[in-house]
Amino acid sequence: MILVLGGDKDRELAAADLARRDGLPVVVSGGTNPEYAHWIFQQRKGLPSDQVQLDYRARDTLTNFTSLVDDLRKAHIRHALLVTSSDHMERALLVGRIVAGSRGIHLTPVAVPCGTLCLPEGRRKIWGDGLRAGLWVLSGRDLRIWAAGRLPPLLQRVGRREQSGLRPAGG
Repeated sequence: MILVLGGDKDRELAAADLARRDGLPVVVSGGTNPEYAHWIFQQRKGLPSDQVQLDYRARDTLTNFTSLVDDLRKAHIRHALLVTSSDHMERALLVGRIVAGSRGIHLTPVAVPCGTLCLPEGRRKIWGDGLRAGLWVLSGRDLRIWAAGRLPPLLQRVGRREQSGLRPAGG
């Protein structure tokens, strides 16, 4: 199958060309709006509607994979062509190989050139998302979301204690 990480119409166009050439099904995770995506795949590229699935559950690169991986496994998918922009491929492949790999799904990169629009991603972002992916595999949760809901109240309490002259234990 073909897995397209949304965010750019050029990715969807490249995936549509692959799907036409190879007859593979396509899943677009977080892509362009449904009307435009249907126009690209069905009207412009002539793919039947049952060959393309649009999925809008993802919020970021990690959830591109975590929102779909169990559905793909249930569908007995063992290999996917991963379509994303060339400047996003390193991070997407790291996250995808951790998450999809944990379910026995192999990924092959298909980088879409981004030319002058490329925005290189830093090591911190790449490895940070890789760490999030590993923690998701171990815990079944995106710990960034978990921490965001729990740490601010904790940090506020610590801040109030320090302002009042109280120190946390061990501090």
